[in-house]
Amino acid sequence: MRWREIVLITAVLFTSGLDGWAAKARIYKVLPHRLDQRGRHALSPSLYERDAYQAYLRNHPEECSALRFDIQWRANGVTADNVKLRVELRTAKTDPAKPLVLETPVKPKLARRRWSAVTLEGDHYQAAGEIISWRATLWEGDRLLAEQKSFLW
Repeated sequence: MRWREIVLITAVLFTSGLDGWAAKARIYKVLPHRLDQRGRHALSPSLYERDAYQAYLRNHPEECSALRFDIQWRANGVTADNVKLRVELRTAKTDPAKPLVLETPVKPKLARRRWSAVTLEGDHYQAAGEIISWRATLWEGDRLLAEQKSFLW
């Protein structure tokens, strides 16, 4: 190979890899967890036990007191005073055109992933009914930074 071809291939590979660096915000994971009457989503720290307890709570809705969305996210280069996480829910008892909206303010850390929780609890949880689909978004003021949604959204 000639040196020009090597330089051209290197330049193409290098610039195609920069797309990941351009993204300033991202939602990595959204984990919906049912909570029992004591506010627990698992009985022990084991992931297997957590999944088993979530299946138990799904089959025994009378023992659930809330639904918590644990969201792993990152937002670089944004101001910390007006960043918020929003979770929109389509449920069995709400109009699909008007989803139930939950919001919480968050504070980004430079170049680090963070976990935040958004909870639907109390009378709002009881009135919502079964969750059909959800969408989690990260906002800076009125600007959408990142989004992740369930399959049925």
